[in-house]
Amino acid sequence: MTEVRVLLFARLREVAGSNSVTVELPSTPTIRDLRSTIATRLATLADLLPRCAVAINGEYAEDSTVIPPDCELAILPPVSGGS
Repeated sequence: MTEVRVLLFARLREVAGSNSVTVELPSTPTIRDLRSTIATRLATLADLLPRCAVAINGEYAEDSTVIPPDCELAILPPVSGGS
């Protein structure tokens, strides 16, 4: 098992009541594993997570991306705007 700390932003932070969450993931975890684990642990975020971007060390990552050790993880909700 691998313990990771994940930074939460905007609406995710509001719903979770915290700017980060620490979760246990299986060995050689992927972003998909991360989403699933957080959705299970924090059910209030489950509906938001599929629409969110996940970044590893500041770079957006696909669900199949393996999470490297000692990285910075962040989940960012979709951004809307316009004129």
